[in-house]
Amino acid sequence: METIQRFFRPPQSSFFLFGPRGTGKSTWLRQRFPEAVWVDLLQPDVHRELLARPERLRDLALAGEGRPVVIDEVQKAPELLDVVHALIDSRGTLFALTGSSARKIRRAGVDLLGGRAARRIMPPFMAAELGGRFDLGRALREGMLPLVWGSPEGPDALRAYASLYLREEVQAEGLVRNIGQFSRFLEAISFAHGGLLNVSNLARDCAVGRKSAEGYVEILEDLLLAFRLPVFRRRAGRRVTARPKLYLFDAGVFRSLRPTGPLDRPEEIEGGALEGLVAQHLRAWADLTPAEHSLSFWRTSAGTEVDFVVYGELGLWAFEVKNSAAVRGSDLRGLRAFCEDYPEARPVHLYRGADRLYVDGVLCLPVDGFLRQLRPDQPPWPD
Repeated sequence: METIQRFFRPPQSSFFLFGPRGTGKSTWLRQRFPEAVWVDLLQPDVHRELLARPERLRDLALAGEGRPVVIDEVQKAPELLDVVHALIDSRGTLFALTGSSARKIRRAGVDLLGGRAARRIMPPFMAAELGGRFDLGRALREGMLPLVWGSPEGPDALRAYASLYLREEVQAEGLVRNIGQFSRFLEAISFAHGGLLNVSNLARDCAVGRKSAEGYVEILEDLLLAFRLPVFRRRAGRRVTARPKLYLFDAGVFRSLRPTGPLDRPEEIEGGALEGLVAQHLRAWADLTPAEHSLSFWRTSAGTEVDFVVYGELGLWAFEVKNSAAVRGSDLRGLRAFCEDYPEARPVHLYRGADRLYVDGVLCLPVDGFLRQLRPDQPPWPD
């Protein structure tokens, strides 16, 4: 696959670069730091040697004569962070430390270098990074993971993705005792995608205790495979729900985990994929934008809802996403209610049609065009 320029920009100092497998962390680092000393902990001999002698990392760094040092999958040897800490303090060595989870680092009792290294997350592709190569239909089927997008056998690579995590992350690291229960949980969580998080229902659906279900959700979040969306509460004029929503981090991963059959409506699955695709784009935008922004949703106790709320230095936006080719007045009810409480908000309805419209004061945009123009260096929808 030809090189695709990412929007991600590194800090000037040492940093952790977390992200799920397949988001392109290592590829980006090789492009950004081609001269770096590279320590790949996925190589068994390298892993074994540095576990036995963590001080060997100091020799490698000194031999690099001031070059940056990349440690790939640092969570596999968290003991190395003591050496990294010392080299940053004594020599100012720049480290780029990748990992798919900070969970094992925390469990080993090692801190994330006491603030000496910034923490960043590499998201899947954004549509604007792909430019003319972006295809909404393919994104809804296969998601936006570089690992999948760049594979000539994308659907097969996606089907293998969950198995990769079960084998190499969850099982190998001993994160759960019963891998069969966790497999059932992954199927159950696909039905919860985009809905209010109800741990009791998840526990019942996968036949485990509530505490186990809570632990499984935390594992998904630690591995960056899922994220919670809090409810927007600023200057709340109405009673709002207390529960967050939960999304899997990539629409394709959602599709790969979601069972299909005669009792599953295709439009329901397609709608979940579309909402998830917008969620992951807005989350990536908020993470990559230099100005600070939060992503949340809004839902009153009466059930009136807005899918996404973006709030920060650049403004306040409310987004509703519908997997339909036409705009109906009932689709805008949540946005209108939100704007009654927050007249400063700019309401945007995203749909599968082709026309840009204004309906009852709400801007209605084709979701394809919206995703293509979403960039971290500008507001989510420029006026």
